[in-house]
Parts: sequence; structure tokens; C-alpha cells
Amino acid sequence: MTESDEHWNQVYDRKGPTGVSWFQPHLGLSLAIIRQLGLPKRARIIDVGGGASTLVDDLLDEGFTDVTVLDLSERALAESRARLGGRASSVHWIVGDVTTVELDAGSYELWHDRAVFHFLTEAAARAKYVHNALRALVPGGHIIVATFALEGPERCSGLEVVRYDADGLHAEFGAPFEKIRSLTESHQTPWGSEQEFVYCYCRRV
Repeated sequence: MTESDEHWNQVYDRKGPTGVSWFQPHLGLSLAIIRQLGLPKRARIIDVGGGASTLVDDLLDEGFTDVTVLDLSERALAESRARLGGRASSVHWIVGDVTTVELDAGSYELWHDRAVFHFLTEAAARAKYVHNALRALVPGGHIIVATFALEGPERCSGLEVVRYDADGLHAEFGAPFEKIRSLTESHQTPWGSEQEFVYCYCRRV
């Protein structure tokens, strides 16, 4: 287990799945974007840093049949598996670091990340992330990345973050990703404070 793995396992042990700052009962904005894409129900989808998020539940409810959840924290993934019960066996679970995990080329039609990319404070880590996303997505595939906006917090779960506006976030991914749309969200934490998120939706060229 790496230092990062242990950090996130401790976060979930201490706060539980509904006590982390980014918790939402349902990822409404992400779901709205995904519905607008009109993907076939057999589309291969990966939720990066999905952890204990309920996005996987909602995707299964929507009829999607090929969903992968990747997260550093085994503890967080265990929460999702327990919540899903028998449906957990229909999901692909990966414990790993998105900057180093080996994903097959052309594995996914949709890559989703809410609140992972902003933790990558080193340019080299961000470059590895982008490389993996580019490799794992099919040409014409979709990517949704949400990070703290410029007005968002400077730290989260004891770690520094990088904040973005839509243009700055897209610039990290560059020309291989055509920006289609950007949105902002004012997220309310479980303890009532506000966090500003920016969503950037792109298509892999």
C-alpha cells in the first residue's frame, strides 16, 4: 500500500462515504451531461476516482451494462460494493492510481472524473493522467472532468489542490481533446459550506 492509498483509506475510515466534502447523494450535473450524450447502453464507461460515489448506481439504473470504477481507496470501493449488493458483480472494480494504472487502449467511450484531477499538483502527474485518458478513450470518445473552480478551496482532505477555470482545465488536456461545453456548479458540502466546481466536457479527437 502506498502513502496515497493509506491517506484515502484513512479519510473514508474517519469520515465515511457521506462525510467527505465532495459528497452528493446523486451527481446530478454529471448525469445530465451523460444523458445528453445519448450513448448506447452497452457503452464502456469508467468513473475515475469513483470511490463511494453513487454515480455507478445511477448508471446501472439508467441501463448501462459496462461500468468500471477506479479508485485509490479499497475502503471506498468496498463501500460501493456493499451498497450495490448483488449488482456489484456486474461492475468492474479497479484499485489503483489513475496516473500509473495500465488501462487497455481504446477501452472506453466515456471517461468521468469528479474531484480527482485537482489533486494532481505536479505537472508530471497531470501529464500521465492525460496520457492515460487519451490512450484509454476510443477516438470520438467523451471525457467529463470536474475540478475546483478558481473560487474553490485551496486544500481538500488535508491536501493542496490546483484550481481551474474552464479554459485552464482544457489547456491541461490540449488539442487531442475538443472542448464541447463547460459548466460551473456551486456544491454544498455535508456541513453546509459552498464549493465552486468547474466541469469541462470534451471529445477525444
